[in-house]
Amino acid sequence: MNKNLALTEPQYAYLSRMRSRAGDPLLAELRRETEALGEISVMLATEEQGDFFTLLVGALRAESALEIGTFTGFSSLCIARGLPPHGRLLCCDVSAEWTAIARRFWKKAGVADRIELRLAPAAETLAALEPGRTFDFVFIDADKTGYDRYYELVLPRVRAGGLIVFDNMLSHGRVLDPQDDRDRALDALNRKLAADPRVESVLLPVADGLNFCRKL
Repeated sequence: MNKNLALTEPQYAYLSRMRSRAGDPLLAELRRETEALGEISVMLATEEQGDFFTLLVGALRAESALEIGTFTGFSSLCIARGLPPHGRLLCCDVSAEWTAIARRFWKKAGVADRIELRLAPAAETLAALEPGRTFDFVFIDADKTGYDRYYELVLPRVRAGGLIVFDNMLSHGRVLDPQDDRDRALDALNRKLAADPRVESVLLPVADGLNFCRKL
């Protein structure tokens, strides 16, 4: 029996309100500024997804995190809030324009000292990381055809028991019948993760699909 609920707008509004940080004025300001960019704002993480990351990072007692694909900084701000004061988040992106917004809001949120931003293709940044650097939590939300490469570069640097989270893994349902390279890549990675003995994974219908992988 399928117990999943196809949310109506009122139901989603209710769900979105039932959070400890619902109505956070700083996150609301960041969302408004990002939405003013126009159609590109579709890349913005959902409100409940951001708060879930804060909760998840705190529950993991993570001290080192990595984000691939930062955009205007909503998810990175939420991840950084879950870290302890000495925790560190490395952000990888290629856009100085979008991440300039992120930098402003990291500073407003008081978490700028926890975040390092590297503007370069993520694969280059990962390949050049110092030996021995590891991560407790990784969030990947960048070019979809690059996900598998990022996964293979990141996995050796994730501690045992650490999490890797991939966004947009349902691709609005198109993974069921992939029509382009983007959707074929996501479908292939979902299947790979489900069978990969190096991790245990679960794909959940949060936002556009989050695939959670715990390194074994």
